[in-house]
Amino acid sequence: QVQLVESGGGLVQAGGSLRLSCAASGRTFSSYVMGWFRQAPGKEREFVSAITQGGGNTVYTNSVKGRFTCSRDNAKNTAYLQMNSLKPEDTAVYYCAAGPSYSSNSMSYTYWGQGTQVTVSS
Repeated sequence: QVQLVESGGGLVQAGGSLRLSCAASGRTFSSYVMGWFRQAPGKEREFVSAITQGGGNTVYTNSVKGRFTCSRDNAKNTAYLQMNSLKPEDTAVYYCAAGPSYSSNSMSYTYWGQGTQVTVSS
């Protein structure tokens, strides 16, 4: 069992930055792929990024490439999503998730956090 708690969301102006954190409980954090998803009002949840267990590989959805960076610190049981050059269209609830497979499919992830709101004003 893994419990995930996101933090770091908030209100920021366009062009600004935020860093989301996802703190995991348990001693098996390093065995899971970590993913980030987001859901804007009236839209379906969409994949943002994922990072492999050791942190050696990352993948991003096209709309955030070059602006967002996913990382993890297995010693701290924490994953991060650094978000730069934020745009109003990045406004959403952001979720972190843990699962066994390196995938952009939300069905591949077993554990989910409660979400953190990111609002980008124009």
